Amino acid sequence: MGDLLRLTQVAKRFSGLEVLKDISFEVAEGEVLGLIGPNGAGKTTLFNIISGILKPNSGRVVFASKDITGLPTHRVSRLGIARTFQIPQPFAEMTVLENVRATLLFSNPRPEGKLPRDAKEICEMVGLGGRLEQPAGSLSAPEKKRLEVARALASSPRLLLLDEFAAGLTLSESSWASEMIKSLSKDYGVTIVWTEHVMKILMRSVERVLVLQSGEVIASGTPAEVVKNELVLKAYFGGKPA
Repeated sequence: MGDLLRLTQVAKRFSGLEVLKDISFEVAEGEVLGLIGPNGAGKTTLFNIISGILKPNSGRVVFASKDITGLPTHRVSRLGIARTFQIPQPFAEMTVLENVRATLLFSNPRPEGKLPRDAKEICEMVGLGGRLEQPAGSLSAPEKKRLEVARALASSPRLLLLDEFAAGLTLSESSWASEMIKSLSKDYGVTIVWTEHVMKILMRSVERVLVLQSGEVIASGTPAEVVKNELVLKAYFGGKPA
């Protein structure tokens, strides 16, 4: 398959501070890409640019052969890009099912791919089938993260940007999350870019890893290759472990 997402020399500055420096990479359709880096590396800023929350100062973002650089979030979403956030903010007084139905109302009316278009089925996909009538505000933190994913999937994305999904999950929940992410790619054809600090679960779930440090790409490769990269070891540990 060809590239679904391509970034070319994307840069972003805030009041003279260069947060992203000429970032270039591609994501193949159906790929699961891990995006890692120390705090302040620029991962969330990169997600914000891809999803339309921020405009880059320079560079291009191309999705499905269409230049989407600087497009507003609603247009980016309609083209097939969805994202989650580190801190879920559902409609607290609405039920789980109502939260997902609300997203379906504003989703792409002519979606591509194999994702279901039924709110209940989407909830069951993420393990919330037993919480359909529960107010979203009463969910546990891990359940709210599941709802965040369900709402993103309800927009029928071709590309899903997952931001810190595994943080706070138990070991069993992490194993479930890993299998769900693999299923989204394999069974439903969703391309995924996932940024995460929980390295153990990310490394066993993705096909390729991109490493950012201080707004620059310092490494790219399979999980096995990246964990042996001296630049990555230095970024995380200050040098090569003895």
